[in-house]
Amino acid sequence: MALTGDEALVGRVLNDRYLIRERIARGGMASVFQATDQRLDRLVAIKVMHHGLGDDKQFTERFVREAKSAAKLNHPNVVSVFDQGMDAEVTYLVMEYVPGRTLRDIMREESPMPPHRALELLEQILIALSAAHAAHIIHRDVKPENVLITPDGKVKVADFGLARAVSAATTATGGTLIGTVSYLAPEIVVNEGADARSDIYACGAMLYEMLTGVKPHTGESPIQVAYKHVHEDIGKPSAVQRGIPPYVDALVARATVRDRDQRSTDARVMLQQVRSVQRALNAGLADDPDLVADLTPGARTPENDGDSTVVVPRLGAGNGSSASDSAPTEAVHTQEPTMQWSRDAGAGAATPPPAGLLPVMSTEDYKQIRADEPRSHRGRNLLVLTIALGVLAALIGYYFGVGRYTDTPQLQGKAEASARQFAIERGFKFHVSGRQYSESFDNGVVITTSPEPGDKILPGGTINAIISKGKHRVFLPANLKGMTVDEATAALKALDLSVGSITQKYDDKVDKDLVIGATDYNGKTPLRLGTRVNLVTSKGREPVDVVDYTGKNAAAAESALKKDGFKVTIDPQFSDTVDKGLVISQSPKDGTKFKGDTITLTVSKGKDLVAVPNVLNMKKNKAIASLEAAGFKVTALPGGNYDVVAQSPAGGKKVKRGSTVAISPVTFP
Repeated sequence: MALTGDEALVGRVLNDRYLIRERIARGGMASVFQATDQRLDRLVAIKVMHHGLGDDKQFTERFVREAKSAAKLNHPNVVSVFDQGMDAEVTYLVMEYVPGRTLRDIMREESPMPPHRALELLEQILIALSAAHAAHIIHRDVKPENVLITPDGKVKVADFGLARAVSAATTATGGTLIGTVSYLAPEIVVNEGADARSDIYACGAMLYEMLTGVKPHTGESPIQVAYKHVHEDIGKPSAVQRGIPPYVDALVARATVRDRDQRSTDARVMLQQVRSVQRALNAGLADDPDLVADLTPGARTPENDGDSTVVVPRLGAGNGSSASDSAPTEAVHTQEPTMQWSRDAGAGAATPPPAGLLPVMSTEDYKQIRADEPRSHRGRNLLVLTIALGVLAALIGYYFGVGRYTDTPQLQGKAEASARQFAIERGFKFHVSGRQYSESFDNGVVITTSPEPGDKILPGGTINAIISKGKHRVFLPANLKGMTVDEATAALKALDLSVGSITQKYDDKVDKDLVIGATDYNGKTPLRLGTRVNLVTSKGREPVDVVDYTGKNAAAAESALKKDGFKVTIDPQFSDTVDKGLVISQSPKDGTKFKGDTITLTVSKGKDLVAVPNVLNMKKNKAIASLEAAGFKVTALPGGNYDVVAQSPAGGKKVKRGSTVAISPVTFP
């Protein structure tokens, strides 16, 4: 089957430079593709204008103006515009490619958000809009799908392609107003033109939805929602979500007041107000009457309250619009109706009835009427018939576009079984399209549905639900000990954990530079995804200073060395100079060694004494032999082989081995 539409662009190279890859979003006027800039070898996002939206020349001119307007912005919180061009029938805009998720994705997971989280996100959005408003540029289509969140949490506002320079005729948009109905400011609905305060209204509506988890206004059709923006105030978030401080309610009220003269004048002013509210939250204030008074909008005047006329689009093909005018704006997985409001529909334009169709006239009936009517009336009747057929076409278009739909019920936060029963009791089918972890919803609870609550759905249609698997927790790898830092980093990354700080300490069992373990957690601690794990690596075996114990008591020296972690070997030896039990020498006796190394102590056994043999009454020669055999030296008086009568030292006395023994045939004087 041949590819048509957007799919046919995949694989195509625009102007010999941009290789189109996959489609990543689709909106009412254009589709967005991931592409490769082959000249600079980088990923980009390319916005390609749709065909069949009306006058091609008119839309092309608008598209080019959008590119020039958006290219004026150069800010880290704004998606950059790189290039714009045409290739045959394709008109395109080249933008910065931002990986990550949209604010809509974050809201699905986290809403209702605590105020500090919602304001943290809104603050970055307002920083981007402040840069735009300072450049006299308004966005006109601020919505969660146009807020991108990078993997590191940075916020970028996209699609300033729908913006208009304030210095230009901001209301002259070719007869059409463009905006997303859930965040559309009242002045845009009633054709009073848009300014920076229109973006403020959209920010306030988004803040309300982040805080409560529900859109500020709902209705059976986009027209009804727009009507409510004009005639009904957006309520207090605290009425839906308990615990929200009054000054946060006041901030929402100030941003979304229907009289735009009472709103914050631009994003810079609202940014300062948001930061004042953040300071109150950080201080833990349950209420701040002065801040509430500063933020609360003034009283309404009769002339600006409820007297405006909602301008609704003409239905059918005869008004210069197309069936795509009310088509949903797709952003990855979510849909938000983006309405185009025709300026030539005056205050007297009627809203089609919600139900009931006129019978379709057959060809035979039409011929019979033509045959029976007087010729003079045929021209007038033909005009009446043409008008009737136009009304009929409008009614049919309304019915198939809006009238036959109903609202999707609120299932978010319900247990799966309860949500299924609730949906079935109201005539819908319930399908679990996936299960995912959630920090905000307990296991088995509905996180989000498609269609979303309040969105249009056919009676008997299927509601696809995402069910929570509870909080996603992981555990440290069991084999972290002994890994290199790179190996540990990869093992933690595989679990969506990361390495925090790295410290070192000595370890006798883990080699140098290898991981000993984590400092804050053990293998039984459940960890949230993204947790930073602080590691300890080994410095190797700890060196210990060697103390010299020479001349010291051997037992005490051995005990001290063992306490320092050394092994001790004792080498006992006789010593004529070192008393028994003292250390004669130590090896090694200084420097550093590691725990477990061996230190040798040479310990004195005292002097080496032996008993002198008793050689009295022995013949001289035999006495000498006996003494020399015992290791002694002998001195004897000269003479024959006499009998030994005297010896010195005397027999049995202990003397140093090798001493001299004197023998004599006569008694020593």
